[in-house]
Amino acid sequence: MAEDNQNTPAAPGEEAAQPQFGIAGQYIRDLSFENPNAPASLVPGPVNPASNVNINVQVKKQADDTYAVEIGLTVKTEREGKVLYAVELVYGGLFRTRNIPENQLGALLMVEAPRLIFPFARQVLAQTIQSGGFPPLMLEPVDFVALYRRNLAAAKDRAEQVAAAGDTKPTVN
Repeated sequence: MAEDNQNTPAAPGEEAAQPQFGIAGQYIRDLSFENPNAPASLVPGPVNPASNVNINVQVKKQADDTYAVEIGLTVKTEREGKVLYAVELVYGGLFRTRNIPENQLGALLMVEAPRLIFPFARQVLAQTIQSGGFPPLMLEPVDFVALYRRNLAAAKDRAEQVAAAGDTKPTVN
């Protein structure tokens, strides 16, 4: 009969080598709400308002295994060319990592970390807009994988442009 090693406790060194990822805290770094045409902006109009939403993710290393991951949300809602409200929110999470392979760290911090904190950022945004006198804006879930891929492609394009620009430098004989 073969031994079953699945239930054997890990040796002290083995457990420490296991990849670990966790959230240490969440915070609002910046929150701004503008209602420039109040109180007239609260009166319903004949045309439905339109919202423009921008989302970005930034990662800042804090210590060896600690990273701040921040989601920037900007919403501008207009009706007939007039701004009803504008909101800017930078919502972050402090994440601790341990024994994460370098080739997996970027995706973990740019996809999984924002996915964990996005529901909280969405709630802050909705409550802020509602407190400003408007119906809450409930954002759809964000595909952070697509956002990450788009950012990687843009970074690659910038690197190629810099490399191409470097090739056109005049040489001195």
